[in-house]
Order: sequence, then C-alpha cells, then structure tokens
Amino acid sequence: MPANRHRKHPASAACACATGARKAVGVDPEIKAANRHRLRRIEGQIRGLQKMVDEDRYCPDIITQVASVQEALRGVARNLMRNHLRHCAAKALRSGNPQQAQAMYDELLELIYAHLR
Repeated sequence: MPANRHRKHPASAACACATGARKAVGVDPEIKAANRHRLRRIEGQIRGLQKMVDEDRYCPDIITQVASVQEALRGVARNLMRNHLRHCAAKALRSGNPQQAQAMYDELLELIYAHLR
C-alpha cells in the first residue's frame, strides 16, 4: 500500500470541528440512508463470497461476484463524494480563505486520482 494513503490530511481541508475530530460538516440524510442500505447489501454479498470460496465454487463465478461487490463499493464512494462536494468542499471553497480553498482543491484532486477511477 502506498505510504501517502496513511498521510494525515491538512487540518485546513478537513471537514472537522474545532476539536480536531474529522467529521463531515453536513450529511445528507438521503445519501446516508442509501449508503447504509448499500453497505448492508454489500455485507451480504461478502458473506456469499466467503461461502463460495469455502464451497470451492467455480473461479469465474466468484470473480463475477467480486466485480459486483467492487461496483457496489464504487457506488458508495460516489455517494460519499457527492456529499463531500455539497457540504464540506462547498463550505471550504466559499469560505473566502485562500489557504482553506487551496487545501480543499488539493484534497479533491488527491481523492479523484487515488480512489475514484
């Protein structure tokens, strides 16, 4: 795993409260509900994958199910990005603080390059 994945994000780009805890500025309840539902479904898919491996199922069938889980996780990531853009990024970019805005641009680019391919 690349070392930069464990790098601490700059506080100026964080969706954090004054205590330093990294929490979202705002969470859209519909997006949160959709993510929770999708994650529960993914959890079931993972259990199904474990069972397929335990039962020595045909490898292409398992690979097909792995691809399905990966796509479902990408859907969660897209929803999280949507929420981040609507709340955290919008707040930072509208703040009038050039350092905070630049840090958010950098954070968004890092997210896109590293995770949302």
